Amino acid sequence: MKISVIQMNTRSDKAANLEQARTLAARAIAADAPDMLVLPEVFAFMGSSVADKRAAAEELPEAGETGGDAYETLRTLAMEHGVFVHGGSFVERSGDDCFNTTIAFDRAGVELARYRKIHLFDVSTPDGREYRESDTFGAGRDIVTYAAGDITVGCSICYDLRFAELYRALAEAGAQVIMVPAAFTLQTGKDHWEPLLRARAIETQTYVVAAAQTGTYHEGNDERASWGHSMIVDPWGHILAQAREGTGHATATVELDYLDTVRQRIPVAQHRVL
Repeated sequence: MKISVIQMNTRSDKAANLEQARTLAARAIAADAPDMLVLPEVFAFMGSSVADKRAAAEELPEAGETGGDAYETLRTLAMEHGVFVHGGSFVERSGDDCFNTTIAFDRAGVELARYRKIHLFDVSTPDGREYRESDTFGAGRDIVTYAAGDITVGCSICYDLRFAELYRALAEAGAQVIMVPAAFTLQTGKDHWEPLLRARAIETQTYVVAAAQTGTYHEGNDERASWGHSMIVDPWGHILAQAREGTGHATATVELDYLDTVRQRIPVAQHRVL
């Protein structure tokens, strides 16, 4: 399966962000004809105030119903291009709560999975900036995998990357490819992004597919920056493809025969005792 990661610079104009996603997706399709598109975290709306983020949230539809603008953008991309779409994430509203949620679709636009981000980014980065994701989002609880054709896909989002136990659980649930849509900060990304992605791929002996936000955005009056460097890493820890600076995409092919070879060569799952 050929997979393209879409690298975006999402800001606080939802309509413009959705148009950016459609444009970049169309360019990836025209250039590389992938079987699957993967968008970054919070692709539909990023930055501004907690109130604005909640205002941009969407309730997820029941089966057969029409969803909000972000949901329908993802579904339409799948149907129009005949590709699987792993929808990064957008703000989901459920009652009085909001979640950072991934939705995935098959080639016909049928929903395959919903995943709510488990680990929330409540940290202070080295430049002194405060990030409090829990001010906006509740935490998910469920480990989620789904079938995209013959491939089993595991779901994670951004800060989840630092918790190896989640990735082990996804691998034990059968994941062959693990998605990491992200908005890694510039401060943490420059030192931790690539080592963490390669480590998770090597530990789990899976392909790790990471679509990222890039460039600047505003959180209130504060200008912040995302690291970018979207990439696809193979089960041996090699970087197969990496996006250039700025918005764009990168594409690589997932080969299950090679994944099986790596697992046979170093049978970690058979040797595990704890």
